[in-house]
Amino acid sequence: MSRGREAARRSPGPRNTGDPWGGVRPFSIKTKLGALVVTSVLITTGLSVIAVHTKTELRFITVFSMIATLLITQFVAHSLTAPLDEMNAVARSISHGDYTRRVRENRRDELGDLAVTINRMADDLEAQDLQRKELVANVSHELRTPIAGLRAVLENIVDGVTEADPETMRTALGQTERLGRLVETLLDLSRLDNGVIPLRKRRFEVWPYLSGVLKEANMVASARAGIASGSGSHTRTDVHLALDVFPPELTAHADPERIHQVVSNLIDNAVKHSPPHGRVTVRARRGELPESLELEVLDEGPGIPRSEWRRVFERFNRGSVSRPHGPGSDGGTGLGLAIARWAVDLHGGRIGVAESERGCRILITLPGLPSTTG
Repeated sequence: MSRGREAARRSPGPRNTGDPWGGVRPFSIKTKLGALVVTSVLITTGLSVIAVHTKTELRFITVFSMIATLLITQFVAHSLTAPLDEMNAVARSISHGDYTRRVRENRRDELGDLAVTINRMADDLEAQDLQRKELVANVSHELRTPIAGLRAVLENIVDGVTEADPETMRTALGQTERLGRLVETLLDLSRLDNGVIPLRKRRFEVWPYLSGVLKEANMVASARAGIASGSGSHTRTDVHLALDVFPPELTAHADPERIHQVVSNLIDNAVKHSPPHGRVTVRARRGELPESLELEVLDEGPGIPRSEWRRVFERFNRGSVSRPHGPGSDGGTGLGLAIARWAVDLHGGRIGVAESERGCRILITLPGLPSTTG
């Protein structure tokens, strides 16, 4: 799908109706049919007048009138049926799942309006098909991490590497609970188009919350380090995760589960592109409004070129780095940053690439509680 067409579809403004005449069409089908009748009458009348003056037999005049009328009718009929044949071909392609064909919009009559409507329908169907595919990709991407972590824990128990002690079983239980929450969360994607996405905001302490996110990231990476898997999540244990929260008692008001998606996906992306024995830092600061929050995720990798700062959050965009750094990394699916942007947008916040002396720096701003002043 072209970006221009997608931008036109998502534009909040009114669509172009394709009718520059404000509803009064000088070349409407009614006008053409009326002109056909008038022309036929004028031809017959003119030939009759000629026959009276030249004393031509009436039968010749009748034949000439019929031929002229048929020729004009054939011309008008072709101008009406040709676009209908094209519309029929496009509609047939759409019914077979091909949403790329469009009808030419070069008419100023009712058929031109119908062509615009068919093209809009094709755009909408193409968008829905793309959203369906993206939903499947999102579900696959998000479910891989907890499934792989749970599988690693269970395989270690079966192989005798670890004992089924309470701590190990708590790890497995945590991954199972995480999996259940992800299933419920990802099913909400089907309601994105209607804007009906539930946010369960609450006040929480940032330090213990982010500590749990980083601990889980380390735990999953360690559990999966010895397992070859193309799941799209990192298996590296050489990258150090650091947490910087100030003040230590910092609190925020947001949906913890959605923010977990943001931070975990950003950490995963940063670890993949970190050099061997690099460092990924998660930094949290108080925002301008009450309970607002500013989050940063910094790595020491090659960074993102400025020309790709906007495109990096698009779905399936993997950036210009041909190969991620460090052992155990892979290219991923190009959905992590897109999912992070989706979750931040739900909060009414902002996410983007910020200036950094080294590596990549992702800056997130969450609005917190609305201001009650003014």
